[in-house]
Amino acid sequence: MDTQDLTVANITGEDASVETIQRIKDAKEKLGDKLIILGHYYQRDEVFQFADIFGDSFELSRKAALVKNAKYIIFCGVHFMAESADVLTSDEQIVILPDLKAGCSMADMANIEQVEDAWEEIASATDDTVIPITYMNSTAAIKAFCGRNGGTVCTSSNAEKIFNWAFEKGKKLFFFPDQHLGRNTAYKMGIPLEKMIVWDPFEDFGGNTEKAIQDAQILLWKGHCSVHQHFKSQYADMFRKMYPEIKILAHPECNFETIQNADFVGSTSYIINQVNNSPAGSKWAVGTEINLVNRLAHENPDKFVTSLSPYSCHCSTMYRISADGLASTLENLLEGKVENQIKVPDDIAKDARLALSRMLDISAK
Repeated sequence: MDTQDLTVANITGEDASVETIQRIKDAKEKLGDKLIILGHYYQRDEVFQFADIFGDSFELSRKAALVKNAKYIIFCGVHFMAESADVLTSDEQIVILPDLKAGCSMADMANIEQVEDAWEEIASATDDTVIPITYMNSTAAIKAFCGRNGGTVCTSSNAEKIFNWAFEKGKKLFFFPDQHLGRNTAYKMGIPLEKMIVWDPFEDFGGNTEKAIQDAQILLWKGHCSVHQHFKSQYADMFRKMYPEIKILAHPECNFETIQNADFVGSTSYIINQVNNSPAGSKWAVGTEINLVNRLAHENPDKFVTSLSPYSCHCSTMYRISADGLASTLENLLEGKVENQIKVPDDIAKDARLALSRMLDISAK
């Protein structure tokens, strides 16, 4: 493969038109302080450029909650992120997702009915105390389930701390929806793979025997991020052969083999800091969403930054948020129309807020 083929390219579509850009600028100016736009790191540049606040999913929700004067919060991300923003912001604030089809395939892999059924089956198989932990990439209903069952939420940056807390409370940890983050975190903590089982929601007892459930320390939901499964361990070997000095930097949503073959592993913020703070001339193959990798390459022209996968890996659901859609959303607000509002029912929001508050308390210790 030619070196040029491995450099980061703009593969996520054409830039927004001049007309669309002006529509967004005009509407933003007219809405003024009543509006705040949140942009996730994985968002394509044609939308990301208009973000007032940018960051990872929970970081954005927390920051939005601090902006009390903003009536309208437009979340340029995916559905579960907008739900978290609605849970954490005030009742007077309105959270909007420009396109309701912008979901998350990982979050969709664990619905509340499946999780509640699994919870009953686990309770029938073991007398051990089980602590439910959900990754931030989950629905508000799943977060609420954890809140009312003594569990909490985790992010990719605080997962190990949350796991340690959970093991102080119980003998087993039920983690969903991303099996890879759960496995990679637990293994890093010294828990052997044979003490982890995968729970398949489409099988009785998750496809496990009662004894397997009783012997396990970690029960991992059979879910994953489709984007991060593109990054294979053999790609790391390929890059090392081409560039002996290159460093492999991967997100913990990648599979176990890839994580074991990486030089550095961490959250989105960790990845950004590693590249930004590295010396000029350093080389990085990064295992995460392509829009972020593109941005890192653009912001670090003195370094070689490329995707760990030779194929484009963009989040197709987040890609549904477009500049045209953002422009229409803003113009509707100017006309007094609120479309695509994300509103979490009060009972679910209450328990989800409990789970999130529990996470913040644990992280602060």
